[in-house]
Amino acid sequence: MRFHFKTSYDHDIRLFPDWWNFSLYAALLLVLLALPWVIDSFYLGEMTNVLIWAVAGLGLMLLTGQTGQVSLGHSAFMAMGAYSCVNFMELGLPFLAAFLLAGVFTGIIGGIIAIPALRLHGVYLAIFTLALSILMDDLIVILSPWTGGVNGYFAPEIWIFGIEINRWAAPETWYYLALGTALMVTFFYRNLLRSPLGRSFAAVRDSEISAQAMGVDVARTKTLAFGLSCAFAGLGGALMGLFAGAFNNETFNFLISIQLLMAIIIGGLGFIHGAFLGAIVIAFLPQLLSIVTDQLGSTSIPGLETGVFGMILIAFILFEPMGLYGRWLKIRTWLQLFPFARRDMFRRQKSYLKTERLR
Repeated sequence: MRFHFKTSYDHDIRLFPDWWNFSLYAALLLVLLALPWVIDSFYLGEMTNVLIWAVAGLGLMLLTGQTGQVSLGHSAFMAMGAYSCVNFMELGLPFLAAFLLAGVFTGIIGGIIAIPALRLHGVYLAIFTLALSILMDDLIVILSPWTGGVNGYFAPEIWIFGIEINRWAAPETWYYLALGTALMVTFFYRNLLRSPLGRSFAAVRDSEISAQAMGVDVARTKTLAFGLSCAFAGLGGALMGLFAGAFNNETFNFLISIQLLMAIIIGGLGFIHGAFLGAIVIAFLPQLLSIVTDQLGSTSIPGLETGVFGMILIAFILFEPMGLYGRWLKIRTWLQLFPFARRDMFRRQKSYLKTERLR
């Protein structure tokens, strides 16, 4: 067991609690950097897909896990990020500038939409965002001069500092692009949580009434959370569309929003690690099911993937609401406190106040 002796308030917001944690993450980064030389191109492509889902998942995690606002419409903002990135590239901007500008543009649109949307709470906000996700399908067709309509777009060539990012000729280039984006978003997310704005997010999530009594501007905090969340989702959507090679109005349907919400719930709501663990499940479970059905010699079963995802989600909601990372935290705490750990220390706590039960 390691003890942390804190002698100032700055120790509570350190990026890494101690050198041991720093060394673990440094070792993990080295493993990720060396991964293209260890695994074949198929699994490297799957790892790239995991990182793309993680970027989008961090966006929804910021809104749902940190601020407590449920959204079922983030696929709309992922589509917005993908289309705007291609449009900026067609205007002559280099990829990096177009990519970052697409995230900024999506975040601004998300912040504008949040002004009326965040007057809603709970299931009403979820219904509003779900309607937005469904409406995006029609908007893409209507705005065909900028979206290509039902024909969609083919991903343009991507060059970064003279290096072509090509999924088929050099899959490691796409992997490093996704890894760099995931690291950038994670670093920004982690530092955001250490800032006063991040503390405001947590205050609004736990109790809007208490946060307002402490001087937090609830409307401003929610709007910023929604805008930043949409910006991250836009970056993830741009990567997803370009990585697929072609995308149209059916690529970013509302099922993507459902999968994104499932990823952060299964991974661990409110934890950065949860976005990555959930992305691993979302990306690799379809491949695992395909391998199992092939081994059993049976043909593909319609609805198998959706059914398995649904059963896993129900199991986590009933038996482990904190997700995979929450379960790991419980196991680690039990091992650290053994033989003094007690079962009651993990008893569930109600996350709402009596004054907010009817909201």
